[in-house]
Amino acid sequence: QLQVVESGGGPVQPGGSLRLSCVASGFSLDDYAVAWFRQTPKRGREAIACIDSVANTTYYKQTVKGRFTISRDNAKNTAYLQLKGLEPEDSATYHCAADRLYPRIENVQAMCLMPLGYLEVWGDGTLVTVSS
Repeated sequence: QLQVVESGGGPVQPGGSLRLSCVASGFSLDDYAVAWFRQTPKRGREAIACIDSVANTTYYKQTVKGRFTISRDNAKNTAYLQLKGLEPEDSATYHCAADRLYPRIENVQAMCLMPLGYLEVWGDGTLVTVSS
């Protein structure tokens, strides 16, 4: 069974940092690009960062660019999202998703425009709460 499980969320004060992890099981993450989404009642679900299978190309939503960093360690079958300079507006459930892209999706930037449900594998998410 193909599965990804997110962890690392929790409460944090404004200006703080967290590192989220996305561990894949049942498949090798080597062949998959990874996306991080976040979901709130107000904004819905949006992709915020994507990375290709070999970590050569990344794409970020403008609202998180410069504060969040997506990375991966294929040897550990794990992807990460480092969150820095957190703001209350960053409070959300964060989901990761994996997809082999071709031929359905042209590139990693296009992946970040896809809805979560279109991607091959996604997890239940981890909750981040930014509050003083």
